[in-house]
Amino acid sequence: MTEQYVPPKIWVHDTNGGNKWANINRPESGATHDKVLPSGEHKIQLYSLGTPNGQKVTIMLEELLALGISEAEYDAYLINIGEGDQFSSGFVEVNPNSKIPALVDKTSGDDLNVFESASILVHLAEKFDQFLPASGAARTATFNWLFWAQGSAPFLGGGFGHFYAYADEKFEYPINRFAMEAKRQLDVLDKQLANNTFVTGEEITIADMAIWPWYGNLVLGNLYDAAEFLQVETYTNVMRWAKLLEQRQGFQRGRTVNRPFGEEWEKVQERHSAADIDAVLAKKPK
Repeated sequence: MTEQYVPPKIWVHDTNGGNKWANINRPESGATHDKVLPSGEHKIQLYSLGTPNGQKVTIMLEELLALGISEAEYDAYLINIGEGDQFSSGFVEVNPNSKIPALVDKTSGDDLNVFESASILVHLAEKFDQFLPASGAARTATFNWLFWAQGSAPFLGGGFGHFYAYADEKFEYPINRFAMEAKRQLDVLDKQLANNTFVTGEEITIADMAIWPWYGNLVLGNLYDAAEFLQVETYTNVMRWAKLLEQRQGFQRGRTVNRPFGEEWEKVQERHSAADIDAVLAKKPK
């Protein structure tokens, strides 16, 4: 029998580990250093990183702009979580939980801080009266699937993604545990999409914008390099939906924002106007 880990009587934070991603967080909240957040000319200020959670909001904003809603213009500043930007005094003031994305809405004249990706999506949907049904069963269904994403994605990211792609050592038990859950979630989503063009029906909603950055990117091979391992091609309805949304202008543009990694044609570290994205997308191979 191999040596097993025995938890100590009292947990102690080990700061000696070398894993960059495992060492991002700490058991205390609050700021570690003073730094004022930058602010641009638009009423909407976004502080984020182009991870799946960050993509939710930039996709939403770009979809709004694609509809011609100029009031959705925004400045997007990079929060490099690997460098601890989320622990600056300015960021903690906006989001005391020190997680991206965080948004400041200056429309009313006073700063309105909005954090947690689902909260931001709802705020923008209600602000601009788009992508969220006003009432009834369709509104409830949208919230059902929005919060399904919020509850499910941590098992995909912090669970499967961490142990499969980021952990220093690969262990069978956690990978098997979270691979099973990731595949179960894909099956849930696949069955929902069997009779729906979009997640909740025939109209795109904020539920699609919350789910696609995680599950769409996963089946398209953009997340954790795990497409073959999870046999994502067997989830044919998810694949169809993922490719459909991938073709939308808002999704193509939104997934590039606050992204310091990837190909040159998908890296827009800061966004202050449409031209910032245009310049980067122009580099995409034809």
